[in-house]
Amino acid sequence: MAISVLLVEDDFDLAATVVQYLELEGMVCDYAMNGEEGFNLIRKNSYDVVLLDVMLPRMDGLAVCTRMRREGHDLPVLMLTARDTLDDKLAGFRAGTDDYLVKPFELAEVVARIQVLAQRKSGQVRRLGVGDLYMELDRREAFRAGTPLQLTPTCWKLLTVLMRNFPGAVSKRKLAEAVWGEDPPESNSLKVHMHKLRQQVDGKERVPMIQTVPGYGFVLRNHDDA
Repeated sequence: MAISVLLVEDDFDLAATVVQYLELEGMVCDYAMNGEEGFNLIRKNSYDVVLLDVMLPRMDGLAVCTRMRREGHDLPVLMLTARDTLDDKLAGFRAGTDDYLVKPFELAEVVARIQVLAQRKSGQVRRLGVGDLYMELDRREAFRAGTPLQLTPTCWKLLTVLMRNFPGAVSKRKLAEAVWGEDPPESNSLKVHMHKLRQQVDGKERVPMIQTVPGYGFVLRNHDDA
């Protein structure tokens, strides 16, 4: 499947060159001329990577990136900018960018960085959400339908892994490694902690979101999409 890219850049000539080059490389590329339009496309569509200029009209690139992460969008961001000082780069990383490329740049390098970023989700996201279940990572708070969840440190780690992998299933082995590394305790421990997590997330009167995948592991199901 072709890599899907969103380019947000107000220099039309540069944008046209980048889009043409990426499409010649077999990628699918959408384009926005300002930050507000770009942010609306991120909300509406699914992309593998965002190429984001810093100096944009209507909403600058740092603001776009910050809002993305606060709303839980975990697609990787490659910031494109003429600003090359350390402070500028640090500001970009604080806003949630994953990579930084200073103008002028070589298009072949843009392609190489996109290919790397497209293989992973961003670790910069500050909020994870599935249906009415969401986690505020900075504050280490989780909620279901607006009700705070009382999660142990182990349950927090398990839920984070499930949320980051949604809608995919997660194996028991991957969940155990996320909590205990390569030296997990006896096999019943994961079962006990998953039971505690289900008690908090699903409760007795809620539609269950944590589902068992027989012979494999667990998956989150968004009942709102059912």
